[in-house]
Amino acid sequence: MKVLLVGVGGVGESIAVIAAQRPWLEMMVLADYNDARAREVQARLKNKKKFPAEFVDAGKKDMIVALAKKYDVDLIMNACDPSFNKPIFDGAFEAGCNYMDMAMTLSEPHPEDPFNKTGVKLGDYQFAKNKEWEEKGLLALLGLGVEPGMADVFARYAADYLFDEVDEVNIRDGANLIVKGYDFAPNFSIWTTIEECLNPPVIWEKERGWFTTAPFSEPEIFDFPEGIGKVECVNVEHEEVLLAPRYIDCKRATFKYGLGDEFIGVLKTLHMLGLDNKEPIKVKNVEVAPRDVVAACLPDPARLGPVMEGKTCAGTWVKGKKDGQVRNVYLYQVADNQDCMDRFGCQVVVVQTGFNAVIGMELLEKGTWKKTGVHGPEAFEPVPFMDLMAEYGFPWGIKEF
Repeated sequence: MKVLLVGVGGVGESIAVIAAQRPWLEMMVLADYNDARAREVQARLKNKKKFPAEFVDAGKKDMIVALAKKYDVDLIMNACDPSFNKPIFDGAFEAGCNYMDMAMTLSEPHPEDPFNKTGVKLGDYQFAKNKEWEEKGLLALLGLGVEPGMADVFARYAADYLFDEVDEVNIRDGANLIVKGYDFAPNFSIWTTIEECLNPPVIWEKERGWFTTAPFSEPEIFDFPEGIGKVECVNVEHEEVLLAPRYIDCKRATFKYGLGDEFIGVLKTLHMLGLDNKEPIKVKNVEVAPRDVVAACLPDPARLGPVMEGKTCAGTWVKGKKDGQVRNVYLYQVADNQDCMDRFGCQVVVVQTGFNAVIGMELLEKGTWKKTGVHGPEAFEPVPFMDLMAEYGFPWGIKEF
């Protein structure tokens, strides 16, 4: 398989490092706006022929198409902030190659009632083009990171193998990670974190369809496995809620994230000051987006690994019935920062995101997963994916309540 990797930040680097170990990978083009960063990752991989480095402006579809054709790639892997999804997604279609991302096209809140009604939902732009992708014989696989991605695979597995009836699909994410030496240092893209945490969270109910609520609503304590323990989780906008009900017959779907009071306080302050704004404003004859300024002021998440400690857990809590009896299970994957640093030289959050995309590439390359059109991970047989998790060194677990 030949892959055009658009975006070589923390997650992009982890994808390249993990994929480099797999025999099916013929070439992975490392493309980034920061071409010095692309060359840095290339130097680490020590194989310029297999990992050519290129400059790309991910906001320009024509550049995506040109690179895809230059290297005759089979797949475009989008590892950028989701603000670039439209040109990369459309570029893959125009170039005639398959597409994968780890987060769908962005939402737009309802203009009049944002905390009750949905406006443009996550992924609406992409799912609207399903027929065009089918007719062209191409696949766009949306949301194949950890969350969304692995969590959606778990939901499909639970529905197919653990339950006769599914009442709830609830994604729960929590960690006990600390970053030494920083008062505030997000371990993932602050641009994406602001987007998903400050937008109105989406909930699915069979009787109501998709609807929204206020950010950080419905706090609950969830007891995470493998020593992480009890963490307060709150509603956050996330793709799984938009994906699972398309493929799984369930009564309710939610996503809650363990952010912590301090993190929530910082996000609320950014919003209050207008620093979450993603539209450029004029400052002393220079136009700059406040959110980009915030990102520039914070440490690069890709370089935090050496000062991070702890574990992170991603998983899917499913409630329903099996053989007439109530059943309640949590399917999960726990990753440890020190283990990820030792094995891949990348911090845990980006590695736990990246390995799922690489497993997806392998399943596509081998023809194990094969469809045309625009789909989420729930559209595919989950067992081959979950079998590969252990082979890749990221075994999954199950907790029965």
